[in-house]
Amino acid sequence: MIDISQLNNVTVADDKKTAVIGGGAKISETIAAADAAGVLIMTGNCNGVSTLGALLGGGYGNTMGMFGFGVDSILEMRVVTADGSTRVVSSTKEKDLFWAMRGAGPNFGIVTSATVKAYATSEDERSAWCGALVFTPDKLEQVVQAVQDLELSSHEVTFLYFASSGPPAHAPVVIVSLWMYRGTPETGKVTFKSLYDIGPVVDTTRVAPYTAWNAAGDPFCAHSKRKPSFTAGLDRLDTKAWRATWDSFVDFQKKPGAQESLILLETYPMNEVRFAGESSAAFPHRKTRFQVIVMAWYDDPSLDDEAVEFGKGIRSLWQGSDGAEKKATYINFGHGDEPLEEIYGDNLAHLRELKREWDPENRFNQWFNIV
Repeated sequence: MIDISQLNNVTVADDKKTAVIGGGAKISETIAAADAAGVLIMTGNCNGVSTLGALLGGGYGNTMGMFGFGVDSILEMRVVTADGSTRVVSSTKEKDLFWAMRGAGPNFGIVTSATVKAYATSEDERSAWCGALVFTPDKLEQVVQAVQDLELSSHEVTFLYFASSGPPAHAPVVIVSLWMYRGTPETGKVTFKSLYDIGPVVDTTRVAPYTAWNAAGDPFCAHSKRKPSFTAGLDRLDTKAWRATWDSFVDFQKKPGAQESLILLETYPMNEVRFAGESSAAFPHRKTRFQVIVMAWYDDPSLDDEAVEFGKGIRSLWQGSDGAEKKATYINFGHGDEPLEEIYGDNLAHLRELKREWDPENRFNQWFNIV
């Protein structure tokens, strides 16, 4: 293992148009540095993971409707390749490697730093209206349909959770997490009227600063316990499949120590910004509408087999109800057992050619190894 966690500097340029992010910088560190410098930077939504690790896999995040996928924000990288040399790669230098790294990076080298786009903002422009609406389980079908029917603008994101209500009861609940850039309670309730009309029993929405946008996901993203997860990319939501998902989730969540298990559905705006760099990076599946994850969360290793059965069953249910011609799996959410075709899509053949060129001895082979 090569530990680059100490390469965690984040430096914003004087003109506030770019930033250099160290390969070991966590998302929380990047956001803190960006906020202090008065800029926004496209990042993922989990504070505890590597900023560049998330971006190189594709890079879903709150601001992607405005700024595009994370891979599209990368301008240049310093990469240590399999021959031990350090190279600067960009759209004009080592172009093939630059293309491959953005979507299949772990197969080609170690990124020690990257220059990314930054966006100068005022303090008011670094705020969002966000929070959770909690619904009773009998409203599930209405909530799923409302989420599917939403036409999100570039400034909006919606997550659907099945999760625990927290101690002491740990009752399973349906939660919709809302995010609206520069939103207010008034504009948020108008935009998401279809969800409010269903009748949430709890509403935690508020205006929050940039540094708090990811806070709700901190427990989900924490490095603790056993968390085998399974995922799928979906084009549509089937309410019957989601009721079956709920029933399976409730059954597993009842197991001793498994009360924090969860289901997550991420919905981002389907606008042209997402597809602007469609052929410029190896990251595929840009038009996948929903990203869904099932995570069994527990301590007791005796639950391992049941957790895998639970996760695989939910994944199969989702993929079977989607109706898509080809399965699509987001590499950053993958379990590790998915076929390479699901991960890399139509880019797999070219990636194999580049793998033979840049890493003929297959030194970088730890995550969805291209062979």
